Amino acid sequence: MRGSRAGVALVLALGVAPAGAQTGLDLRAQLSPRDFTTLAAEIGAKVDRLTVRDGDRFTKGQVLVGFDCSMQKAQRDEARAALSAAEKTVAVNRRLLELKTIGKLENDLALAEADKARARIAATSAAVGKCQIEAPFDGRVVEQKVRAQQFVQPGQALLDILDDSVLELEVVVPSKWLAWLKPGTAFQVVLEETGKTYPVKLVRTGARIDPVSQTVKVTGAIGGHFPELLAGMSGQVLLAEP
Repeated sequence: MRGSRAGVALVLALGVAPAGAQTGLDLRAQLSPRDFTTLAAEIGAKVDRLTVRDGDRFTKGQVLVGFDCSMQKAQRDEARAALSAAEKTVAVNRRLLELKTIGKLENDLALAEADKARARIAATSAAVGKCQIEAPFDGRVVEQKVRAQQFVQPGQALLDILDDSVLELEVVVPSKWLAWLKPGTAFQVVLEETGKTYPVKLVRTGARIDPVSQTVKVTGAIGGHFPELLAGMSGQVLLAEP
């Protein structure tokens, strides 16, 4: 399971304009999440509650899924009781060892039992700690994959989520554009679904040039907050060689 503010990326198909055209490259774009993840169960248990459904928004740290962990909690309580008994035995044996009425081996075995009980407490407490799943970032639910009262296995997918709080634009451009395309360069994107033009500013360039196509990926950030933008929207990037 993954954190930090992230967002939506525009993934572009690069097409070359006809010979003699003055418009440069035709860059088509599609909105898709840059940061997304699938939340999965870490323990085998029954889903006790789901606090979100498809399309719902959530905040970082919000409990999204809760499991029925009565068995895990009972095992933790049993381990705590075993530790309490083991510690009492250790205390008594320490006194008896001072009086030389028991041997060192018997005392060491009691200490080992206490250590085993502590280890069981750590293991069962870790399991109880996985009895609810919290949101790793602010975002939205893409798909709910389970229902309440359903028993799930470790590793089973529960929710697909994405972070759409910051919008980014990934553009594949000719590598020779790096001579003038620098961080801070401003351009625009027009989305068909909204019919609007959105401002973009280049924030970073790719670390590798494709040797076959002589292209490189650059990334820009959409300036401002636009709640109407959704993953899957598509349009044209207005970026051309000066």
